Amino acid sequence: MRGFFCAIDKNTVLKLNIEEVMLKKIKYIILILAPFVIAFFYAKASGFFESRLESPVGPAYVKPVPQDWKKAQARRRADIADHIESKQVNYDHFANFPVSATNGIPLIVLKLLPKVAPEFWGDEDNFLSVMGLFNDERLVGYPFPRGIGFTGLVRTDANAEIDYASFTCGGCHIGRVRLDDGTFEYLDGGVNTEFNVIGYRERIVQSLDKIYDNETDKTKKSQLVVARFLAELEKVEQQDSNYFYNNYRYDGRNFDSNYEAKQIELFKNDATNIINEFVTHQEKVYASWVTLTKKYYPNIKDRINSGFAGMEDAIGFNAASAYQAFNDSAATKIIAPLVQPGSHGVTDIMVVWDQDSHDPVWNADKTRLINGGGQWNGHIPLPMYKNIAAQITLGFANIDISVSAHAEKLLQKLPPAIYPFDVDLELAKKGQTLFKDNCADCHQPNNGMVYTQMGTDMGRANVAGTIITVGAQASFAGDSNCSPTTTIEMEGEQVQPCAQYRGVSLVGQSKQVMLPPKVQNGYNALPFPGLWAQAPYLHNGSVPTLYHMLVPNERPDVFVKSQLSYDKKLVGFVWQVNDWTKQEGYLFDTTSSPSISHQGHDQDIQLNDKTYKLDWSDDKQSAWALIEYLKTL
Repeated sequence: MRGFFCAIDKNTVLKLNIEEVMLKKIKYIILILAPFVIAFFYAKASGFFESRLESPVGPAYVKPVPQDWKKAQARRRADIADHIESKQVNYDHFANFPVSATNGIPLIVLKLLPKVAPEFWGDEDNFLSVMGLFNDERLVGYPFPRGIGFTGLVRTDANAEIDYASFTCGGCHIGRVRLDDGTFEYLDGGVNTEFNVIGYRERIVQSLDKIYDNETDKTKKSQLVVARFLAELEKVEQQDSNYFYNNYRYDGRNFDSNYEAKQIELFKNDATNIINEFVTHQEKVYASWVTLTKKYYPNIKDRINSGFAGMEDAIGFNAASAYQAFNDSAATKIIAPLVQPGSHGVTDIMVVWDQDSHDPVWNADKTRLINGGGQWNGHIPLPMYKNIAAQITLGFANIDISVSAHAEKLLQKLPPAIYPFDVDLELAKKGQTLFKDNCADCHQPNNGMVYTQMGTDMGRANVAGTIITVGAQASFAGDSNCSPTTTIEMEGEQVQPCAQYRGVSLVGQSKQVMLPPKVQNGYNALPFPGLWAQAPYLHNGSVPTLYHMLVPNERPDVFVKSQLSYDKKLVGFVWQVNDWTKQEGYLFDTTSSPSISHQGHDQDIQLNDKTYKLDWSDDKQSAWALIEYLKTL
């Protein structure tokens, strides 16, 4: 019996030894294969196996010079007016409705800022002008300048909760130009070159610091802020029953003194929590932004902490908010740096009119996008998701998808603003030929190609790395933002704005939400509708005029940005430092950081066995003809 059991024991031991050896081999194989598997999936997510977007097949479109410039101006202005009138509801949401239906700065707090800290906010009648938001004469009776919306405009139950204010699409994308008689022409879908979203957040933090008056105790700081805002609110109540809403009316909603009194009551009932939440959020987001600027803008961190008017960081505040959320949790703190962008992304605000000229199309079997482009580097090609990304970038929670959907309907065919001054049509016709030969192949509508050989700083092209891309694909197309089943109400109908694109279902197409880095690692050559109004030029706004684009050896290192008067000769907003009165605009030093360098698009290039002339320094007569043509677009 002992031998029998011993035999069994030996066999069992032998079997166990074999299993142990096999297990070790399996573990060894897994250890060997794991890096390759990880590398494969990372490469797939990064786009190593994907094709880049392309340019359209066939001769490039060249817009002819009109025969009569005055008639062309009148016709374009009429087309813009007709389009907006036909899309009035869409326009209202784009221009005036808040990017978040539930989040932002408490409206009462926002309107009390010039009372609390007038040194940072200026004139009460237009206190947001310090951050570049202006009173638009077309917006009669509105309690804010163009660019601020509030949740009372969209809330179902008028007085269910307090109103929050946040920016609108129009804050960035309704600009203006000063005409010869001193009046303004508004640029719907253009660029608000005065808007400084970062400066707004900085001024809030400065206002809070003023209230603290060097107090360091957290509880006492909270008490000081709450007391100060409530004290100013008490004064306002006694002086003006329509201070906050200006007795405004919109679409059957009356924001009268009764509405205002109810809002004040709701605010007072929970003032401590409301104000403390506002303070905590603003200070954390701005602190996260400062952390980001130290990393990506070491040469200009102090300057960029105050913001550049007319510019944004491509994903700065969104990344800052994500970093803040991860960093606040012990469980995720270690991976917080991974949600920061791959590079600096400072960029000029883009025009958004005539979006159809940017939109991509599907290949023959409708499995992938083959051309079209997106933003500066084309990483978000679908127009609906471009709009969503723009909303998210502003750093507010719970964005309102309907704003993006309305914007898509408005912008697809919105005509560009026409050059409001005179044009030499005979010279422009000479420029048309030069454009056809040297510019049209790249700067044609719906060109999805990205270019890496232009010599411009590549930071903006690299902001969205693989991790951010995968995260965006999941979150943008998720139920919390806009999945194929997301349903909203638009103009009395239930619609699914992210269910399909150009007749193709987006179910299972989340990769189209944000293209992988290797697919979009470069810059789009954007089409030119309303090019005259897109100054300054390059993605980082570092070249003040069209003349300086074409004659790069005369580009100024330092110029004045964000003035509203126009340089009709060189074609750009007035930029000369020597004539600057400091009443508007700011100095922009392109040598202070690689992120705002004016290098690029400054040497002739060869593509597909053809040489394209980009530097016209040796042929200025042709440059003037080309400039004259570009005015007409």
